[in-house]
Amino acid sequence: MKRRHFLAAGTGGALAAVVPGPVLATERVDPQVVDYFTRQLALHSTADMMLGPQELIGTVTEQYQLISALGRAASTQVRDELTRLGATYAVLAGWLHQDAGEWGTARSWHTAALADAQTVTDPDLHAYTLANLSYLQTELGDGQAAVALCERGLHLSGLPPVARMQLLYQQAHGHSLLGDRDAVDRLLDTAQSTAATRPEQPPAPWGRSAAVDNPIFFDIQRATCYGRLGLHAQAQPLWQRVTASVPHTARRRAGIYLARQAAGHAALGDPGPALTLAAESARIAAETGSARHIAELTSLRTTMSRWQHGPHGEELHHAFQPISG
Repeated sequence: MKRRHFLAAGTGGALAAVVPGPVLATERVDPQVVDYFTRQLALHSTADMMLGPQELIGTVTEQYQLISALGRAASTQVRDELTRLGATYAVLAGWLHQDAGEWGTARSWHTAALADAQTVTDPDLHAYTLANLSYLQTELGDGQAAVALCERGLHLSGLPPVARMQLLYQQAHGHSLLGDRDAVDRLLDTAQSTAATRPEQPPAPWGRSAAVDNPIFFDIQRATCYGRLGLHAQAQPLWQRVTASVPHTARRRAGIYLARQAAGHAALGDPGPALTLAAESARIAAETGSARHIAELTSLRTTMSRWQHGPHGEELHHAFQPISG
């Protein structure tokens, strides 16, 4: 692929300037395209935090198709690098559809990522795709599948600490769905200890993990697991630290954490803080349009509906109004 095809008007130009498949198959693929799409991937991940899924799905999925086409036309070394990169794009596409509530499509993308990872010798990449597929299974409520996928990943040889850490805490989420608190605490403790041993520059595709840069990362994981286990009193101090510390740039995540904190208060029969937190969470959900976030709030509204005919009825109505209709 000639360099000029990737320099025209940024990402949009690159997509628009792709030559037809038969021509592509006969051209040499410049190894620099790997760096180009790697930089694009980092930008997409940053944009995801600010924009939400709908603004990025089209670009990310089209770029995956382009990367795959380039891989088929490339020499062996470049093809393997593009396959690895394509798998990380497929994971991102899976996540974006997951956040948009398009569960079947999300599963297809995560499955494609896993298939790509299995065509190259790269246990880190294989573990990465397994961990992300486990995350999807957790959100679908399938704890057994989530645990099994992580177990498969943990048996891969030569995993770096970051890979083990990701698989361990994802496995803890699976066990939280199965009601096993002992396993949850054991796995999260081990994951947190493992995170402390990882290098400053972990191998691709992991990048710098939130577990290193975010001191409340494991509070988030433990509080989420405790919420699933019904341990709301134990989760509340964790959520208080979390929601007080989330930066403005992570507003969408903050909204979900507020919803989970509100759910804990609601479960403990404490309507005042539950309504305050739910109202702020609903305002954020209306801004970002995250289907996952809205689903959490919809479940929370059902839990809090027992207060709709009492003194908190009007406040309850206003709290969820941003996502109504």
